[in-house]
Amino acid sequence: MSTARTHYYSVVLLGISSGLPIALCSSTLQAWFTEENLGIILLGFINIIGLPYVLKWLWAPLLDRLTLYSLGRRKSWIVTMQLALIVVLWTMSYLHPAQNPGLLMGLGAILAFFSSTQDIAVDAYRTEILSPKDRGLGAALNVTGYRFALLIAGAMALLLADRIGWGYTYKIMALILFACSMLTFFTPEPKMLKQPTTLRDAFVGPIQDFLKRSNALWLIAVIVFYKLGEAYALSLTTPFLLRGLHFTLSEVALLNKVVGLSAIIIGGIVGGLWMMRLGLFYSLLTFGILAALSNILFVVMAIVGKNMILAGFCIFAENFCGGMSSAAFVAFLMSLCNPKFTAMQYASLSAIATVGRVLVGSTSGVLVQHLGWADFYWVSTIICIPGLYMLWRSQNLHCFRGAYNLTESV
Repeated sequence: MSTARTHYYSVVLLGISSGLPIALCSSTLQAWFTEENLGIILLGFINIIGLPYVLKWLWAPLLDRLTLYSLGRRKSWIVTMQLALIVVLWTMSYLHPAQNPGLLMGLGAILAFFSSTQDIAVDAYRTEILSPKDRGLGAALNVTGYRFALLIAGAMALLLADRIGWGYTYKIMALILFACSMLTFFTPEPKMLKQPTTLRDAFVGPIQDFLKRSNALWLIAVIVFYKLGEAYALSLTTPFLLRGLHFTLSEVALLNKVVGLSAIIIGGIVGGLWMMRLGLFYSLLTFGILAALSNILFVVMAIVGKNMILAGFCIFAENFCGGMSSAAFVAFLMSLCNPKFTAMQYASLSAIATVGRVLVGSTSGVLVQHLGWADFYWVSTIICIPGLYMLWRSQNLHCFRGAYNLTESV
């Protein structure tokens, strides 16, 4: 088996391992609490459990600095977190929301912490194991594994819970993660070039390294704005379908979960394959333009009204283009990481990328209320332009010409 193919299998496997726990400490756990008719205030507090995913950059430097045991700097953290997640999931399977709500939520928070720490190690692993020419397809395959895991821990878990109960469902999820951990032992460890010599170097070094590069602030702006218009368009998809077009819950579930998720997976794989021909810069630009144009389809939906065939086409196109741009964007973030500080820099850059989405949550509803759905989606299309312009101005930067070199600055 070729080295590249082995690396592809590894990132798919770790994508599954990374995606599996997220739903189990968020939407699936919330469904478990909801089925037990617990109060809405308690259900709302479950969202706080996801805080470690936002703050993971705070302890990411530890994963650059420390190697836990002989498996290597990345695999030792991944396997340790996998085993910790298995123990927590198995423990949660013996509890009941009505009898132990606080304890179950506490274990959910611990699950989120171990899961977010695994994500740090997996992101660093993927960045280091893939060569520049393999990053596009590798990123797409990782996203595919991740999305597949969300289906397992989301839709499949709900079906299992309805038939065999929540306790057995969480046990099955733990066993799936156990299988992932056993396979992780056989994945290759990335070659370690350098690592921080002190904790201070691990915390301060990544920031200094990035900011001393020419155009560092411009790159940060590209990261913030590149997917902002797409985030606007997707932020209110479900309310748009339910309230704006008056689809039923079953129809929305079909559009979002089946059509939308399938399109993201297919788009990611197609985008990864195209990246091998187009290169990183032209992939980002092409996929970004397609994602922006796909927002216009929502304008058409808002004008035409409820039409299942049109909605299916538009949802597929939007998510297909978004899947391609996401694969390219992940490869872009990987290209910006110094191998010495991969965990900290990738965690920080991906956190920066969420800034725009956070802003979306507080403004998108206001725009719809004042502009209406059609004009809102026109605005989401226009918002794509600054990010694409910033990207175009960045085309000569080193990150678009190959792997990060420790002796050069971006």
